[in-house]
Amino acid sequence: MTEVILLTGISGFIAKHIALCALNRGHVVKGTLRSPDRAEEVRAALRPHLKDPAALDRLSFAATDLERDDGWDAAMQGMTAVIHCASPFPLVQPRDEGALIRPAVDGTLRVLRAAKAAGVARVILTSSAVAVVNNGKDALQDENDWCDLSLPGTTAYARSKTLAEKAAWEFAKANGLKLTTINPGMVAGPPLDDHYGASLDLLVRILKGRDPLMPPVGFPFVDVRDVAEMHLRALDRRETAGKRYIAAAGSITLAGIGQLFKAAWPTRKIATREAPRVAMRLLGLFDPSVRSILPKLGRLERVSNLRAVQELGMTFIPVNQALKASADWLVRAGKIWA
Repeated sequence: MTEVILLTGISGFIAKHIALCALNRGHVVKGTLRSPDRAEEVRAALRPHLKDPAALDRLSFAATDLERDDGWDAAMQGMTAVIHCASPFPLVQPRDEGALIRPAVDGTLRVLRAAKAAGVARVILTSSAVAVVNNGKDALQDENDWCDLSLPGTTAYARSKTLAEKAAWEFAKANGLKLTTINPGMVAGPPLDDHYGASLDLLVRILKGRDPLMPPVGFPFVDVRDVAEMHLRALDRRETAGKRYIAAAGSITLAGIGQLFKAAWPTRKIATREAPRVAMRLLGLFDPSVRSILPKLGRLERVSNLRAVQELGMTFIPVNQALKASADWLVRAGKIWA
């Protein structure tokens, strides 16, 4: 079935890959942008990767802003489904939590209200594994778990994604929307252009050898191509409505990433050993990006992808391959070294 999809935040790293998947499947896509000037950037990113260049004829754009009502009702007209992907993702947590939480929660509800008003019942929401991971629990976690907002050290980003997803579930239940959420871990893999945002900044930092030792933490990772595929498979399978799906190929420590990159580029200055926790806490006094991960020191976050494998038929690109694909692209693009 051909869908007419409103894809929010189409200029984002993940959203561009979703647009590519959707167009290659024959769907019609309308992407939302805060600035219409970025429309050609999106077309240029997609063009070399499309199976049929004429697929761009099925791509259009709408100017909207998650923090304003203007344009959403018009953008939603004629749509059969919504993929809400737009949400800020910072590497450094802001001083004002509201700078992340307000657009995430209010923006999600703004999109869902417009969908409801237009009679668009099918919604796929890009959430995050941070809305799943409970830092007070050490066991393997799955879609039944939620981030515990009461725990000290919960980041503004984790709060924003958790509160936005919970608000979406409440609205969907009250208004009869058929909602599915995709909850990715840290997203790696090759960007479609230079505008990849903050999701690869951590890998850039490791490749540049900015830190002599690695923080003793680890996270679930997933390839962006798998994340996009999951959105489209969830859309195709109506029985996924009402469910969350974790997108993760496995977990790896930051030292493990350093070791992977050092093996590929042995002459480069890349840290491969973990720093003592006391040193990290001292560094966190001066470095906001380190400060944001202090509550996770000594933890390897682990999540289950069993539901995605069993119900969406996913075979995930291994973590090492996803990370190496990211690094290869960053090196080829001259983002690390000449």
